[in-house]
Amino acid sequence: MASRVLVVEDNELNLKLFCDLLRAHGFAPEPVRDGRDAVARARDIAPALIITDIQLPHVTGLELIQRFRADTRLKSVPIMAVTAYAGHDDEARIRAAGANAYVSKPISVLRFIEEVRALLPADG
Repeated sequence: MASRVLVVEDNELNLKLFCDLLRAHGFAPEPVRDGRDAVARARDIAPALIITDIQLPHVTGLELIQRFRADTRLKSVPIMAVTAYAGHDDEARIRAAGANAYVSKPISVLRFIEEVRALLPADG
């Protein structure tokens, strides 16, 4: 069974790209367009990995990461943050919030998949 990956991204093109890449590499992506729905959706599907954009409307990716880490059922799920805003201190702030990996946009397809594989168990 393919590992489920929750993908939180409000940009349709990025969401499609991430999901297509994951699917092509044997993962089962679960798209979420609105960050307000992300924690409930994650509880429903019990993902092996969470990928979240940082710049989201309504709730920031940093807030989402903190909510995932505060949830007893989700706190150990690895999180990969993806953002177009790659300032000098951004990676440190994102990792301090609880992200296990950080990829800047525009993404490198190879780096994206390498990070996903590094965060998921070998059978994923």
